[in-house]
Amino acid sequence: MLVLLLMSVGFVKAQKSIPISDSLSANAEKLNVKLGSEGIGKIWKMRFGEYAVVSSRRGWAAGSSRFNLFGTKSESKSTEKFSFVLSGKSNDSARVNAAINIHIRELHAIKVIPSFYLGDNGLLEESHNFTSYITINSDTAETWALFLNTSTGQDMPDKYEAWLTNGERKIYIFPRISETKGNKAFSMPAAGYEFIEDGKSLSALQYAGGGLLPTNKNIIWLNNALNPKMKLVLAAVMTAILELKLTGLESRVGE
Repeated sequence: MLVLLLMSVGFVKAQKSIPISDSLSANAEKLNVKLGSEGIGKIWKMRFGEYAVVSSRRGWAAGSSRFNLFGTKSESKSTEKFSFVLSGKSNDSARVNAAINIHIRELHAIKVIPSFYLGDNGLLEESHNFTSYITINSDTAETWALFLNTSTGQDMPDKYEAWLTNGERKIYIFPRISETKGNKAFSMPAAGYEFIEDGKSLSALQYAGGGLLPTNKNIIWLNNALNPKMKLVLAAVMTAILELKLTGLESRVGE
């Protein structure tokens, strides 16, 4: 019994969280996201705090690929869209339309004879562009847009940029990774994002837990000082990003 207790204590201590601003940590409620079900043609039925996905639709994935004459180069493009409605405690709800576009160019070595290849394998370019548009039912004249874009490859420098805007305000989205030490399983980092405007932390999302067999994933923080409308906008944006992470479509966005 004592061994089990010690193991449990060690397991809890091994859990990690992303580093967030002290001001957010002190003035935000930590909300655990419950995933619910994921039906056919639907996104995960997430629920956290007073917010819940009440309806959703997942579009068909579309893509194309092509090779050069000898098959040494390839180019592929893919797109997937989804939309959902996130309700809050009041009568307000947020409608979100999201899409991820992935573009990949690669080099491929050609097998001439056993153990002999002509050319090289390599990634020339890989770009992930995730966009979401959010409107609140009580104020359809205002639209918030999320842009979360990365690129990497031999033909371009690694690039990450992410922000949320309504045309007047701009909220930057910064990756947050917990500290890692060594290569042991206990050192697996927690990963997420923090939303900051003019030096003030508004919210944060942890989509990956840290430590051994992490269970502390899918966590949201919302600054208590925000008005209900802004909380709903941020809650909708973080729901969209979490859905993106849960699909596994992108492997490098924000990593």
